[in-house]
Amino acid sequence: MSGCDWVGKYMLDHWEVMVPALAVVFLYGICLGSFLNVCIWRMPRGESVIDAPSHCTKCGARIRWYDNLPVISYLVLRGRCRSCSAPYSPRYLLVELITGILFVLTALRVGWSGQPAAMLAPDLALVMLAVATAWIDAEHRIIPDALTRPAMVAALFFAAVLPVTQGMAEWWGALAVCVLSGMFPAAFLAGFAWLGRRLARREVLGWGDVKFMAASGMLIGLEGAFFAMVTGSLLAVVWGLGVKWCRGGRLRGMEVAFGPFLAAGSLLWLFCGAEASAGFQELLAGLLR
Repeated sequence: MSGCDWVGKYMLDHWEVMVPALAVVFLYGICLGSFLNVCIWRMPRGESVIDAPSHCTKCGARIRWYDNLPVISYLVLRGRCRSCSAPYSPRYLLVELITGILFVLTALRVGWSGQPAAMLAPDLALVMLAVATAWIDAEHRIIPDALTRPAMVAALFFAAVLPVTQGMAEWWGALAVCVLSGMFPAAFLAGFAWLGRRLARREVLGWGDVKFMAASGMLIGLEGAFFAMVTGSLLAVVWGLGVKWCRGGRLRGMEVAFGPFLAAGSLLWLFCGAEASAGFQELLAGLLR
């Protein structure tokens, strides 16, 4: 019986346990998605995500707790401020739902693959990093240090406390692997950024992308980081070609944020990268025989 079949059978046999457990994971995800909305709005503007209470960005009215419930409040208020009736961006609802759904898929993925439950810690941290990075970079063309640095610290903490997340038995070995998994992909992208600037006489890659890749690598490992870079690059090329075609072949003035594609590549590794990598290695081995 395959892993997927086993999980399906287990869920059917234990639905009274699995359904509430996944519901809790989803609720946890949408609550953290609500926090990500705060980060997405405030970090690019240099505002604190902790000190100031939630408030309407139009009239400045403080948002009460009962109007700040993830998903529910948005639907009850029909996406508008209770005080001034100004419309809220649908981003608030989307980020909460996307984060909640990705949390559930991550929990199922860890169970399906037979990974230790401890893997949920770095995997869920990656989900949060990827969602916030994709949205901020797509909108503002920046990836704030206030986003990537805490992710790096979290990765180091997980490695020290849960060395199994880095495939090691000792904390010192896990820390070493964690650091190297961030350094190598970051150094690779930094070299590419330097070379691109020399050849193109302009910035072709932001340092925020380099720092994101360092944080991502520390969370998902060296192989996952390079998979994310390659996959993200391919997705960016496809997107760029699509935009070029829609613009009638004109490239002048076109800018493509790389962060969302690196984030997508990281998430793809999280959900199907190991199988894709194994399949590619088998294909390559068959071709070389």
